[in-house]
Amino acid sequence: MYSLNDFTLTIKEGDIFGLLGPNGAGKTTLISMLCGLIKPTSGSFTIDGLTYSKNSGEIKKIIGVVPQEYALYPTLTARENLMYFGSMCGLKGDDLKEKIIKSLDFLGLLKFADKRIETFSGGMKRRINLIAGILHNPKVLFLDEPTVGVDVHSKNAIIAYLKQLNKNGTTIIYTSHHLSEAQDFCTDIVILDRGTIYAQGTPADLIATTPNAKNLEDVFISLTGKDLRDDI
Repeated sequence: MYSLNDFTLTIKEGDIFGLLGPNGAGKTTLISMLCGLIKPTSGSFTIDGLTYSKNSGEIKKIIGVVPQEYALYPTLTARENLMYFGSMCGLKGDDLKEKIIKSLDFLGLLKFADKRIETFSGGMKRRINLIAGILHNPKVLFLDEPTVGVDVHSKNAIIAYLKQLNKNGTTIIYTSHHLSEAQDFCTDIVILDRGTIYAQGTPADLIATTPNAKNLEDVFISLTGKDLRDDI
């Protein structure tokens, strides 16, 4: 994993912003700092005009985080998991119950609401994992590989749900190795490698300005090379 070198990055309100890069490029480090999990050794950042040095509590209230690993209790039902995570965000009562029902219904899981998570498929767990991170209607949502390891139907449901969240005002910051998905999904993209920003722009602009590039994958390979990034 690379540390982040000095750079300036601006993410506009309302963006679906892709952080793309090879394994170990610094994506997780960057997201961990923005979420307050890692303290930067130098530099600073703001979210919605708030800084972590002065407003960490306020920032935590307006962000949502959906990790790549399932953050769910396997022996609890989907509804019980979501009631727990919603209560952790200060939600309660009928408002929380209604949010859970609407989210489960949108993602095709309402009929499984009272089934234990350990009985769910990977795609179903991925959808519940997403709901757990957005019940409090965050202004900024951080997503780490939200469609990894899921079937096509689950992937389509997740992307549709995220687009609706964005339409309703949530800014999305997203990492993925699915470059075709990122090309269609993101409004703006940064390609990060070795802790440094190599390029930033809309998918269409990055493709247009990279010689012989027909898609985002061509841009990615052109900038980061073809060498394997295996690490132990």
